[in-house]
Amino acid sequence: MTKFFLRRLWQTLPVIFGVVTLVFLLIHFIPGDPIDMMLGESTQSADREKMRHLLGLDLPLLQQYFNFWKNIFFNSWGESIVFAKPVLTLIWECFPATMLLSFSSLIFAAAISFPLGVLAAYRAGTWIDTLTTSFSLLGMSVPIFVTAPLGVLEFSIRLRWFPVAGSESFSHLILPTLCLGFGISGILTRMIRNSVLENLGEDFVRTARSKGLSEISVIFKHTLRNALIPVITVLGNIMGSLLAGAVLTETLFDWPGLGNLFFKAFQSRDFPLIQGIVLWISAVYVLISLILDLCYSAADPRIRLEEEAA
Repeated sequence: MTKFFLRRLWQTLPVIFGVVTLVFLLIHFIPGDPIDMMLGESTQSADREKMRHLLGLDLPLLQQYFNFWKNIFFNSWGESIVFAKPVLTLIWECFPATMLLSFSSLIFAAAISFPLGVLAAYRAGTWIDTLTTSFSLLGMSVPIFVTAPLGVLEFSIRLRWFPVAGSESFSHLILPTLCLGFGISGILTRMIRNSVLENLGEDFVRTARSKGLSEISVIFKHTLRNALIPVITVLGNIMGSLLAGAVLTETLFDWPGLGNLFFKAFQSRDFPLIQGIVLWISAVYVLISLILDLCYSAADPRIRLEEEAA
């Protein structure tokens, strides 16, 4: 496992280098002058030049690139113009809230999806399967900008069960978790159902049953483990998206996470902060990809053995 991990870690280094380069070029790819976007075209020329010098945009491109790497390693990723604080400090302040919302939503979704998905596959073609499939389609079809306002209207304004927005107490976490987890559960339920159903027809399942094993053992010990590879892929992609910041959910519920910070940075055209957040999101996806590879090898050791033999 250690050899497999180190090999995968080494393979991520060129990806990280490419990500940093693309994030640096982000500000140069945007059409128009970024200074005009930040300050407006009516700003005096002296103020624009002062801001250009502050951001280092008056330097040659290679010098800017070198300074960008230097900021990453030695200067906390630069300084936010609007908040007047180091970019990395702002990200670290908001990331725990995003992690809390992400994990609570994923746990809520998994607690619903795994039992429903397995039950629907085991009872394929019955009314249970039909109801479960309808639930998953509903979860995938209804976007968060529909479920969130409806949740606020019903549970916060009419029933007064949960606060409308904020993060002062545990009750503030419940409604955004339910709204975000509902959509995730629809995707997971369908994936688990299809993956388990596909594996139920395999020879190893018939062999396990012929040995007299109980149905619970056949389903959860044999079938579900072999069905986890596509499920792990979906879970990883979902987790990467959540840890990158659920922008709409955090903004609607005024949750102080990374998505809300990105929305504020984009509104104020705070380019150093935007670059930092995009770089952080990219790093999260690279890390999630590495973790997924380790999960693949744990779920199916043949993947690790094939890699080590190659």
